[in-house]
Amino acid sequence: MLEFVNVSFAYDDHEILRDVSFSVAPGDFAFLIGRSGCGKSTLLQHIYMNQRPHAGEVRFDNYSSATVKRGEIAKWRRKIGVVFQDFRLLKDRDIYDNIAFALEVTKTPAREIKRRVNEALIEVGLNHRRSSYPDELSGGEQQRAGVARAIANEPALVVADEPTGNLDPNTSLEILSLFKRINKKGAAVLFATHNYDLIKHVDARIYKLEDGKASSVRIKKKPRA
Repeated sequence: MLEFVNVSFAYDDHEILRDVSFSVAPGDFAFLIGRSGCGKSTLLQHIYMNQRPHAGEVRFDNYSSATVKRGEIAKWRRKIGVVFQDFRLLKDRDIYDNIAFALEVTKTPAREIKRRVNEALIEVGLNHRRSSYPDELSGGEQQRAGVARAIANEPALVVADEPTGNLDPNTSLEILSLFKRINKKGAAVLFATHNYDLIKHVDARIYKLEDGKASSVRIKKKPRA
């Protein structure tokens, strides 16, 4: 589904990604780990085509960064849901409309928007806060809204960029459990984090980004209760 093939990227002559190769298969749950500032966000931006490689190739579904046309990028992105650390909710819209807006821009029919928003709100446990505004929600609730927005378009892949970075440990585990449920329903998940304790709670592929390169690693899991 997703494949990085010898991807390199530099910014102002500073090499951020260097010959990166890894893959995420349909239905996978994978972590991308590494210290803050190591390039995780830059790598993720290559997945939804906010950046293009200076060398190498990103392949997603039937698309390739080497050949995709500008007009095809919107179709590429529709198959990917993105969750950010800072939520990025529209402050002047309630939670329902925040999620609906993501579907409106793709010209989804009104009846389909209603169905998908309702299902997404129920999935993340926020149906009772549908009329609330972002500032009325806790950090954990805002992130749940961000997850609902990401899954409303029924993506094949959900990409999470440090989604628990602004949350306390207990809330972080709740958000992680939500991603696990989404994954069990069929979506692949790529979860970027520098919280090594968090990843011990999931059996998943783990890729570590260090010195611009990605490598597969194993980390001892938490014992099951």
